[in-house]
Amino acid sequence: MKKLTVNILLNLLCVILGIIIVAPLAWILLNSLKTNQELFKDSLALPNVWQFGNYVKAWNLGLYRYFGNSLLVSLISLTGILVTSSFLAYGLTRFRAKGSNIIFIIVLGGMALSEQVALVPLYKILRALKIYDTYAAVILPYIAFRIPFTVFLMRAYFISIPAELEEAAVVDGYNSLQIFTKIIIPISKPIFASCAIVNLNFVWNEFLFANVFLNNKALQTIPIGLMTFKGDLKIDYTTTLAGLMIASAPLILLFICMSRQFVRGLTSGAVKG
Repeated sequence: MKKLTVNILLNLLCVILGIIIVAPLAWILLNSLKTNQELFKDSLALPNVWQFGNYVKAWNLGLYRYFGNSLLVSLISLTGILVTSSFLAYGLTRFRAKGSNIIFIIVLGGMALSEQVALVPLYKILRALKIYDTYAAVILPYIAFRIPFTVFLMRAYFISIPAELEEAAVVDGYNSLQIFTKIIIPISKPIFASCAIVNLNFVWNEFLFANVFLNNKALQTIPIGLMTFKGDLKIDYTTTLAGLMIASAPLILLFICMSRQFVRGLTSGAVKG
C-alpha cells in the first residue's frame, strides 16, 4: 500500500510538472493562430478562424534568414563540440598519461568561467584576429564554452564501458583510432544524443555572444532576429508568436525523436567516474 501511494504521488507530480511545462507552449501555439483582436479579447479562447497565414507572414518577413543562420552556426558548433570533446574525454579515460587528472581538472575549471566575465577579453581577441562580425565570432566561443561540460558527461560514460571490449579489439589488430571510431562511438550513441540535445539547446538559444559579436543583420541568429523582428512588427503580436513557434520547433522535434537516447545517455555511467 505504501509503495502504491508513493507511485501515485510520483505520477501526480510528473503530471503537474508536465502541465506547467506544456501550458505556456500551448498558449503560444493557440494565440499564434489568432488575430491581434482575438488575442487581446480572450487569449484562452479558440480562434474564430485559424490564422495559419501568421506563420507564412513571419517566415517571409525575414525569419527564414535568421533560421538559416542559426542552423549553420548550430551544425558547425555542434560538430566541433562533439568531435573535440569525445576525443578529449576518451583520451582522459583510456590513456593514463602523466598529468591527465590535472588536465581534466583544468578542463572542468572552464565550467566556472562566466560568459559575462569573458565578454570583453573575447571581444578584443576577435577584433585582433579580424573575425569579429563573422560566423566564426560566435562559433569558436560556443565550442570553447561547451567543451568542459560535454567532456564531463562523456568521460563518465566512457568509464562505464568495459575495457575488455578494447582489449579484444587490440588482439584483432585495431589501433586506438579504429577502436574509438568503430567500437566506442557506435555503443556511445546515447551520450552523443544527450550531449547533442543539451548543446544544441544552448547554441540555438544563446543571446549574449550573438548580440555582441554579430552586428551584421544578414548574419544574426534567431534569438537576435526575433528581438528585431518584434520591433519591426510593432503591435503584430500574433505573428511574433508564430515566429517563436517556428524558432522552437527544431528543438522540440529533436527532443521528441531522441528523448529515449537522451535519458539513457544521462543515466548511463552516472554511478561511475
